[in-house]
Amino acid sequence: MKNKSETSIHQYLVEEPTLSWSPPSTRASEVVCSANVSHYELQVEIGRGFDKLTSVHLARHTPTGTLVTTKITNLENGNKERLKVLQKAMILSHFFRHPNITTYWTVFTVGSWLWVISPFMAYGSARQLLRTYFPEGMSKTLIRNILFGAVRGLNYLYQYGCIHRRIKASHILISGDGLVTLSGLSHLHSLVKHGQRHRAVYDFPQFSTLVQPWLSPELLRQDLHGYNVKSDIYSVGITTCELASGQVPFQDVHRTQMLLTETESLVQLCLQQDPEKRPSASSLLSHVFFKQMKEESQDSVLSLLPPAYNKPSISLPPVLPWTEPECGFPDEKDSYWEF
Repeated sequence: MKNKSETSIHQYLVEEPTLSWSPPSTRASEVVCSANVSHYELQVEIGRGFDKLTSVHLARHTPTGTLVTTKITNLENGNKERLKVLQKAMILSHFFRHPNITTYWTVFTVGSWLWVISPFMAYGSARQLLRTYFPEGMSKTLIRNILFGAVRGLNYLYQYGCIHRRIKASHILISGDGLVTLSGLSHLHSLVKHGQRHRAVYDFPQFSTLVQPWLSPELLRQDLHGYNVKSDIYSVGITTCELASGQVPFQDVHRTQMLLTETESLVQLCLQQDPEKRPSASSLLSHVFFKQMKEESQDSVLSLLPPAYNKPSISLPPVLPWTEPECGFPDEKDSYWEF
């Protein structure tokens, strides 16, 4: 029997809830509960997401000096379908409680602008790490630590019957403490309908051609067989290639050309054409590639990375109070941090 939490999650997945909600009392802190826009001092734009509708900023919570991430979206620019997707991400973040799933501390509106406050992930995304520090690919040890955290997050989502559908390096975030979390909840889809968990789903959203290299064959086919959680496992395999090579994977490149020897067996399992032959997230965590990890070690991640800019004590130049931006977003090629 499903527990109450799972029932509530799937209710919100299918019943189009209202967007506003209050932070859970168990996480109530001054930062978490602060919904006053004047309490946030924007420092620098660090990326964008949600199909260019959202700008992502490093900001300071001035009452405490805490560095946070703010995601600012003009709701007037989104159509009904996009707003439903955004709404779902807000609600699901409220429900999910796992160290490897990105959470939002506070959600509020300023006029037509939606503000989402979340922890500052000092290293940004794994894609950003590749671009900045590892253009030719990461070491086996770093890949192992990053993937382990991401797959743990996936395994948690699967316990609630949810498919992520957008696993890739830009949706894997790393904090200044070495914690790995999955973002991209706006693309989530549930296998549960009318209280029953189905073997496959047949929801085929309009994906940008830019994300197609990460998507499973069965998701791209959009046929009567549908797809399930094993679709994400395929994306894990492609993401492993991405981390190992430093390059966005292309479908016309043989994937084994992008691999370290130690990762090849894991990727071959994930990239099986038959979804039923791919491992589950839980069995993937037991793969020999992760055998040296009894549990996720944040310290081991930090030992493989340069120092992060994540100390609230560091003096940042003050900026003017927030006003509605008049300029457009940066070019897509300059953005490596996604919603």
